[in-house]
Amino acid sequence: MKRFLAAAFASAFLAFAPQVQAQTPPNILVVGQIAEPKSLDPHAVTAVNDFRILVNIYDGLVRYKDGTLEVEPSLAESWTISEDGKTYTFKLREGVKFHDGSPFNAEAVKFNFDRMLNEENPYHDTGPFPLAFFFSTVEEVVVDDENTVTFNLSAPYAPFLSNLAYPTGLIVSPEAVKQYGKDFGRHPSGTGAYKFAEWQANAKVVAVRNDDYWDGAPELEAVIYRPITDANTRIAEMLSGGLDVMVEVPPDSLQQFKDDSTFQVLEQAGPHVWFLILNAREAPFDIKAARQAANYAINKKALVENILQGTAEVAAGPTPPAFAWAYNESLEPYPYDPEKAKELLKEAEYNGEEITFYVTEGGSGMLDPIAMGTAIQADLQAVGMKVKIETYEWNTFLGKVNPGLQGKAAMAEMAWMTNDPDTLPFLALRTEAMPEQGGFNSGYYSNAKVDELLEKAREETDQAERAKLYKEMQDIVHEDAPWVFVANWKQNAVTKASVEDFKLQPSFFLMLQDVKKPQ
Repeated sequence: MKRFLAAAFASAFLAFAPQVQAQTPPNILVVGQIAEPKSLDPHAVTAVNDFRILVNIYDGLVRYKDGTLEVEPSLAESWTISEDGKTYTFKLREGVKFHDGSPFNAEAVKFNFDRMLNEENPYHDTGPFPLAFFFSTVEEVVVDDENTVTFNLSAPYAPFLSNLAYPTGLIVSPEAVKQYGKDFGRHPSGTGAYKFAEWQANAKVVAVRNDDYWDGAPELEAVIYRPITDANTRIAEMLSGGLDVMVEVPPDSLQQFKDDSTFQVLEQAGPHVWFLILNAREAPFDIKAARQAANYAINKKALVENILQGTAEVAAGPTPPAFAWAYNESLEPYPYDPEKAKELLKEAEYNGEEITFYVTEGGSGMLDPIAMGTAIQADLQAVGMKVKIETYEWNTFLGKVNPGLQGKAAMAEMAWMTNDPDTLPFLALRTEAMPEQGGFNSGYYSNAKVDELLEKAREETDQAERAKLYKEMQDIVHEDAPWVFVANWKQNAVTKASVEDFKLQPSFFLMLQDVKKPQ
């Protein structure tokens, strides 16, 4: 009862927040998110905005160790890997229950992966499951006994454990899926530190403390996630006391919070790439010279210094430098060279056709996207490219971009935060990852050598050999320029100074189990 009184109190607080100089309720953390979540089903979403909620409601078999992208036990206490790298056996934690009271066990694990991977499964139609790609090598999940489960893979798969730690690997309650079907994303049930309590569309998602959490009950009574898409409104709410935490602070507001002792600003590097998808199926970007021209035409250094105000670095390719072991340090970013861009446009026989450019109002890791889009439009027009911007809210934007740009746009903003150097190129640059095949290659880039290198890299268990393959892939992609490589971002957040033990993670997730908000 106490938990639900807290949620009710939080609801009352939010109802009055616009009219008064709001202060957040005691022992309840209010987080300003950048957008409304699409769903609270971890298997059905792709955005870090949603993941920031989900990682507190659900657990996976493994998770990322605090401050790293290394995996450690979670719902699985331990695991073994066969010598050929094709069999993973997990010993599960005993006595854990889902929030709906049903038991977590090996059958529940099997249910989750069968649901995602088996099209004949009766609950597969609660999808689609866009990141099921992460587990494409899983041939069979076998229940050995109540607390032991084995994954049989078709081939060695180096990112497997890392992908299990990603939100797509979070374990949902089979009983809740059976009860709610397609509506499960509005009625989530996991085993996490917080239980879902309420979702008011475009207002808040409320999660309350799980007193029975296997890893120790949180100190916070509840967490309220508020979707505030306009950055200026988020800033105003933070300054007025209506938020305890604000993520993705606009660069030009960071100093304001740094100079105020009532706030603390946190920054954390992570594996992030901000880029422009170029439609390689249609003119003008079906010609490599035109794609290279776009890379030369855009003054990325000015974007990073003037709009992002030093909170990012110019990107050189598809792999972020945060993956130090796999990053190709020999790559240099395309320099700003408008004259070279004009020469390449002539070579590509660009005839002045209008280029539709999709821009979003804001979204996960998008880095002041309207200002960025406007500056990019000006740079491209300065070399003779005719660019028309169309701007969309984040979830609408994803609905237009993810199915592919053919017949709709020539270019679109995009940002990815990834857990492994395999993830982004495998899901967004392979020939077999085009939208009609369930992937995110929305620009239809295709290079057989890149496909070959990516397939080899994910089966290679020796990290040094994997690194060689990824570095060769980066060389080819840099030359082919299927994207405009813009920036690698350092994430940030601001909290009230009274909030304790809040951390940013390299994964870009918000782990709130240990956060405190003293009275």
